[in-house]
Amino acid sequence: MNTPLLAALNISRSYGRGATRFDALKGVSLKIGTGVSLAILGKSGSGKSTLMHLLALLDQPDGGALLVEGKDATELNVKQISRLRNEDFGFVFQQFFLTPNASVLENVILPLKIAGIGARERKMRGMEVLTQLELEDKARNKAIDLSGGQKQRVVIARALVNNPKVIFADEPTGNLDTVTGRLVEDLLFSLNRKDGITLVIVTHDRDLADRCDRQMFIRDGLKVTSLEKAGDAA
Repeated sequence: MNTPLLAALNISRSYGRGATRFDALKGVSLKIGTGVSLAILGKSGSGKSTLMHLLALLDQPDGGALLVEGKDATELNVKQISRLRNEDFGFVFQQFFLTPNASVLENVILPLKIAGIGARERKMRGMEVLTQLELEDKARNKAIDLSGGQKQRVVIARALVNNPKVIFADEPTGNLDTVTGRLVEDLLFSLNRKDGITLVIVTHDRDLADRCDRQMFIRDGLKVTSLEKAGDAA
């Protein structure tokens, strides 16, 4: 059996202490294979975003284990975790987190700059992904001057610039109108199908979730249901 790209084994996460303690996750397990698209669904406060942040190594669980390609995340040092987040993981959030007065190209190549890639290669790779997303004509524009849909495509370009194995998307269409949101969805699933990029999508949108290979429902910090399309690997 192939080793999952990501696995969570009975993970838990709490915030606060005493009377203010909140148990965001209460022992959740799942495995995510390479090239799979997974939707994590649940109401606000259910724990779905906490789970994604843990899977993406943006936070640490209080209990249980997180495995990346079979290796316990606790065995990774700070440098290894930073490399994973900067090279193997891409992030697309509902809030765009773009530097408003920087150019589109400057926003896209930020992960490459952090990784120490030279200026010439940064520009080349940045323009490649902008061309892929039909944004090459916006490269010099300031991010603040773009529409919502254009900003989200810039965020996707930034997520792609390091050729990630997995993209974590937290409500990626939440701030977009229906038509623009559909275009962004089409783009993400095209990357999943054509490039084999694993998608982990947190959403409350059932239509978006229905496009994924797998759906996982969380309620009050617990996995309540896991659905899988016929023929798809776990």
